Amino acid sequence: MVIIYTSPGCASCRKAKQWLRDNKISFVEKNIFSNVLKEGEIKYLMSRCENGTEDIISTRSKAFQNLHRGVDDFTLNELVTLIQKNPSILKRPIMLTEKTMVIGYDDDEITAVTPSNLRQPISMPVNTEDGLRLSLKAY
Repeated sequence: MVIIYTSPGCASCRKAKQWLRDNKISFVEKNIFSNVLKEGEIKYLMSRCENGTEDIISTRSKAFQNLHRGVDDFTLNELVTLIQKNPSILKRPIMLTEKTMVIGYDDDEITAVTPSNLRQPISMPVNTEDGLRLSLKAY
């Protein structure tokens, strides 16, 4: 199951949802504008970021630019409150599974939300030192 955080009018969100439908991956959509994100939910999303909070905060958004501060100028609690009051500062879509988090829509990265039981193996021919040709499968 995938949780996808979206906003209305977001082209990347529409593409991501269509990709999930096309690949028969069930998802729950959470519109960040019609549902205020809870403190724990925001902190959980931030904890899943590999490169810090800038992974999910759009520092180029007008709402963030108008603050005239950098991400590092905020405490964690201030960021949580800021996101709750200005959800437009979040990058979208945010797709979340138990093991992965994908931010934005990228044709290659979105495949990370595909459950392993649905992934198709890719056969790769490999030549060994003694001239044998093997076929390895990768998922």
